[in-house]
Amino acid sequence: MSFERKAISLSDLLLIIATGFAVILLWQLRSLLLTLMIAVVIAAAISPIVNAAENKLYLPRWLGVIVVYVTLISGLIGAGLIIGPSVSEQIQRLVRKLPVYLDHVRTGAEHLAVGMGITQLESIERFFDIQGFINWLLRSSQKFVVSSFGVTFGIVGSAINIILSLVISGYMVAGSENLINGLVSLFPYPWDKRLAAQVLPISRRMGGYIQGRVLVSAILGVAITLGLSFLGLSEFALALGVIAGFTNLIPFVGPVLGSIPALIVAIPQGWFTFLWVLLLFVVIQNLETYVLDPLLVGSSVRVHPLYQLLAVLGGTQVLGIIGALIIPPWVAGVAVLLENLYLHPKLLAEAEGKVGEVILVSPKDAQTQKLTQAKDSVYNSEDENT
Repeated sequence: MSFERKAISLSDLLLIIATGFAVILLWQLRSLLLTLMIAVVIAAAISPIVNAAENKLYLPRWLGVIVVYVTLISGLIGAGLIIGPSVSEQIQRLVRKLPVYLDHVRTGAEHLAVGMGITQLESIERFFDIQGFINWLLRSSQKFVVSSFGVTFGIVGSAINIILSLVISGYMVAGSENLINGLVSLFPYPWDKRLAAQVLPISRRMGGYIQGRVLVSAILGVAITLGLSFLGLSEFALALGVIAGFTNLIPFVGPVLGSIPALIVAIPQGWFTFLWVLLLFVVIQNLETYVLDPLLVGSSVRVHPLYQLLAVLGGTQVLGIIGALIIPPWVAGVAVLLENLYLHPKLLAEAEGKVGEVILVSPKDAQTQKLTQAKDSVYNSEDENT
């Protein structure tokens, strides 16, 4: 057996060294990269609104960006001033009563275990160690916050980076044409034209996902608040609705996390109330899955649910809650590139190959017409995505 020995050239060595330096540089600039990722998501979300202001109100693009930002920020500040004090007061009261509620959970679990014939209740008492659970909850919350903001070097740095993200996204939207032309000019022909044609589909898909997610979460937050008030939990209904609305921004995992506080609060009210609250969240979750998501989010993601779930889990693992929010739209944007630059050309090449083969071997009119229609459908699908 002979082995072929390959010598490493100077260019290969320089490429390896440059790659190592690039990895080190990207790691040192990870905070800036996260800021840019957030800025791109925000820019994609507000770009359709700015386009509408520019086309329908005939505003200059830079002025449209300012008007949109001022309107959105004013709306958020106004909503915070209206419901913020009530939400804060209800959350503080909920935290103070949390040990009492957890004690009711332990009592209910013990009664359920006795009813099922389980006599060893010591394990249940250890499982529902109230003080231990509160300590674990505080440690986990602190760790989660640190992991969420650790990339940006603390809470203060995170606030600064969010402000920078807003400013950078404004510049991106205001000067989008020059920015895109400058970036794609770095690539050789014909990739510059191909990449420039993908900017609009990527922006639409990422922006549509964010807009739909926010709107669905707002609707569900209001519905949960009204539902809990009707079921007799008006003391904490607003806070629980706000918590459920915010957690619902995270796909798959968020609705489950948002239901846990409401179910804990419902247990002391009796099992009948608990079942009604559980039914409320089940109905709202199905309403979101089968009505609101298809209607408001639609097919903006076009990614298999398993990949979406992996994106959420991976983003949470690396960047905390920020990653769970921004990674799914980035996955949707990358999916556009994969579809338009690889999958559609691949299908088109396969269709052309089949058409040529049929014409060469067996030129039957019906079969040739069928394959030609398949070819045209590939062209049409490509035009719709671009």
